[in-house]
Amino acid sequence: MRSAIQHSVAAGTVLFEQGDAPNFQIVAMSGSAQLFGRSTAGREVLIEVVRAPDLIIPAAVVTGEPYLMQARVPERSRFLLIQAAVFREAVASDPLLAHVVIGSLAQQFRRMVRQVKNLKLRSSAERVGCYILALAARQGTPGRVMLPYGKSLIASELGITRESFSRALTGLEKSGIRVEGQTIIIVDRVRFAAECGPDSLIDGV
Repeated sequence: MRSAIQHSVAAGTVLFEQGDAPNFQIVAMSGSAQLFGRSTAGREVLIEVVRAPDLIIPAAVVTGEPYLMQARVPERSRFLLIQAAVFREAVASDPLLAHVVIGSLAQQFRRMVRQVKNLKLRSSAERVGCYILALAARQGTPGRVMLPYGKSLIASELGITRESFSRALTGLEKSGIRVEGQTIIIVDRVRFAAECGPDSLIDGV
């Protein structure tokens, strides 16, 4: 902890760029960080959202390899920054810390597997529908969902275009939801769930 500093950042702050060497292990203490991948042509997609409390890409820090994604902060957040070399030494010498890091890596791996299954096993409409149901569970509001950020960014996270996301929402209105801007009203939850096919082994809820 002597080699760590707390850092509060504003929305829009870039923590590191894709390809940067990790100088710190960043721990999300409050708020979140969005992880983006970018192609050589400049196309950008949202890969994952890391929410507190969690480590941000510990795989890069532990291996000393460059970051494969950019980290951007969507909301005011607070992070703990631990020097990468010190963190690696602590992981090597402290079994309890190593256990915690392995647990974080395991959870992140499982999230990635769920994401791959979601992309490969579901149609666009099913992805959007299950995203809404999972969001309702996370927000604790089974009959209403507030989209956490813009529809273009959500579409990117789901591996579809903004237009496909809008078409999916329009089609799902026949299956038990009503769209009111950034708010989704789940009118008939049973019918909606039957149409989307939620799966706890994919959606994690």
